Amino acid sequence: MQKQNARQALIDSVGIPVTQADVMVDTIKTAYLSAGTGYPVICLHGGGAGAVTWYPSIGPLSQHFHVIAPDIVGYGESDKPDAAYDKAYFVTWLKQWLDELGITRAHIIGLSQGGAIALQLALDYPEVVDKLVLVDSGGLGAKSPLLSIVGMVWLNTWPSSLANRFFSRYILFEPKKRDPNHGRYSIEVLKQKGGQKPFTQGRGAAVSALSDAALSRISNKTLVVWGENDRLFPFEYGAKAAAIMPDATLCCIKDAGHLPLMDQPAVFNQAVINFLLT
Repeated sequence: MQKQNARQALIDSVGIPVTQADVMVDTIKTAYLSAGTGYPVICLHGGGAGAVTWYPSIGPLSQHFHVIAPDIVGYGESDKPDAAYDKAYFVTWLKQWLDELGITRAHIIGLSQGGAIALQLALDYPEVVDKLVLVDSGGLGAKSPLLSIVGMVWLNTWPSSLANRFFSRYILFEPKKRDPNHGRYSIEVLKQKGGQKPFTQGRGAAVSALSDAALSRISNKTLVVWGENDRLFPFEYGAKAAAIMPDATLCCIKDAGHLPLMDQPAVFNQAVINFLLT
């Protein structure tokens, strides 16, 4: 009950009607949120809570687009099978999910691990990806500080409010700005059966570094958004990737950490909307 209450509170905080639905992707029940109408924008969350991570952005984005945010397989309300949880596994699931929804092309926004999945989708299925937005993305070779790794292991092995508070200092510039229901929901998802599988079975494979050669093949118009104060994936890795990718623009957000959509929602949302509408 606590998990569902926290999830619903985050959905309610969006402030507009949000549709909650699920669809079968092969044998995997996949939950997703959607709002707005128009051209599709797919929002891929990072490790942790799931689609509700996008609560600060769904409303503003949905004023211009049809926003669809899945609970990626292994997270949120979606099924949590035994699996490799590497980029290939996630992209196979993602392409099948898009096919089930009848989406042949869309803008893709990927946060953290979701960014790594978005990058691999652009490599494997370039015809599906219109514009690409990478938010403090994985897959770019970032080296995280040792204590942040300790916090990640702690939270994903023994999820608790104490572990969440410790790890929050590495993902948020101002932890108090995050809706507390996001932390509560993240903990409850990790506690449920199978909730730790992406971490224990994936072992970081989803965010393994793509080569410079691979990045140079991604010709999609791309916005690389990074929190200047990201203590998990340092800004320099985003800047390097933006310089390698043929059609990428770098956007640095001040006073923001690994989750700039929570630290600086107004700045983040406007930057993304301007990019997608241009």
